[in-house]
Amino acid sequence: QVQLVESGGGLVQAGGSLRLSCAASGRTFSSYAMGWFRQAPGKERVSVAAISRSGDNTYYADSVKGRFTISRDNAKNTVYLQMNSLIAEDTAVYYCAAEFRWGRDSDYYTGIREYHYWGQGTQVTVSS
Repeated sequence: QVQLVESGGGLVQAGGSLRLSCAASGRTFSSYAMGWFRQAPGKERVSVAAISRSGDNTYYADSVKGRFTISRDNAKNTVYLQMNSLIAEDTAVYYCAAEFRWGRDSDYYTGIREYHYWGQGTQVTVSS
C-alpha cells in the first residue's frame, strides 16, 4: 500500500504559479503510476495530468496543456504538478492518486476508477 500527502496549494492571483507536491510513503513508489485530479465545487472530479511509473510518458487534460507540468522524483517518493498561468477556472481541490499494476513502465491512467490510492487533497484558489 501507499499513503499520499499533497501540499503546495493556496491562494494565487490569476497569471500566477503554484507547485503542488505529493509525497508517498513506502519503498515502492517507483512501481506506481501517478495522477493528479481536481474537483471544483459542484463538479465531478476530473483528471488533470498523469505520469507513468518510469516518468517517460505523461498525459494532460486539454484545459491545462501548455500550462501545467507533471513530474516525479522516484528518489524522493514525490510527484509534482507545476501550474503556471493560472486562471480562475483552475480553482479546485487537487488530489494526488497512485495505482500499481503489472504492466509496462510506460503506462499511465486517467480514469478515477483506475486509481486505488488517493491523497486528502489540497485547495487551490485563483483570484481573478
